[in-house]
Amino acid sequence: MHFQVGPSFSRQFQSFDYSQPAAPTDPGTAEYNYDYPTSTASSYMPPPASNSPGYMGSIMTPDPLASAYTSPEDMENFDDEPPLLEELGINFDHIRQKTLAVLNPIATPDSAIHSDTDLAGPLVFGLLFGASLLLAGKVQFGYIYGIGVVGCMAVYSILHLMSLQGVSVLCVISVLGYCLLPMVLLSFGAVLLSLQGAVGAALTTVAVLWCSVSASNLFVAALAMDQQQLLVAYPCALVYGVFALLTVF
Repeated sequence: MHFQVGPSFSRQFQSFDYSQPAAPTDPGTAEYNYDYPTSTASSYMPPPASNSPGYMGSIMTPDPLASAYTSPEDMENFDDEPPLLEELGINFDHIRQKTLAVLNPIATPDSAIHSDTDLAGPLVFGLLFGASLLLAGKVQFGYIYGIGVVGCMAVYSILHLMSLQGVSVLCVISVLGYCLLPMVLLSFGAVLLSLQGAVGAALTTVAVLWCSVSASNLFVAALAMDQQQLLVAYPCALVYGVFALLTVF
């Protein structure tokens, strides 16, 4: 079978110069004349290409240059910030000085140190007191914190009426918790010997007086109640007397 090319088809291919590159077409100025086919099989046309870049894999990924750069002003602010433990309210220097003031009730405490609201020491001493009773076969953690809360609220109410400059609840909890240290020592001694005899009664009385005197000294120094120490020591002795009953019995 032979096919013959018509003269018009031959003239179209002969008039086009394939040696020259094709000139680019400007879409803004060129006129397009599309002859859409009527067939449904070839009527699909792809969507126009978007100018926005595709996903490069950087969603929620920090910029290392932006995160590593720190201005000199930020460095100065970091240098002025207090330590993390001090921001949390834990100052080991104050804990040491308060503990020494409790162990030495004769010395004059510093009002600037003992008027803070440090609760780390009371929490530790309360746990130690419960652990010492646990060594003696007494599970009294609930009674310790229950009596402690009631005692702190009672002492706070009394000091709030007696003090001219006022007192905070955290200050009362801090002082009463730190002054529990002699009772902790007594409870550890109860593991080795019985406190229900004459010797035990004497040691218990000394521990209660020790706790009440230390607490009254700290309250007097923190609240400027120089002439009212005996009135402050009496409710403190009642609170520590209840803790002594837990230790002895």
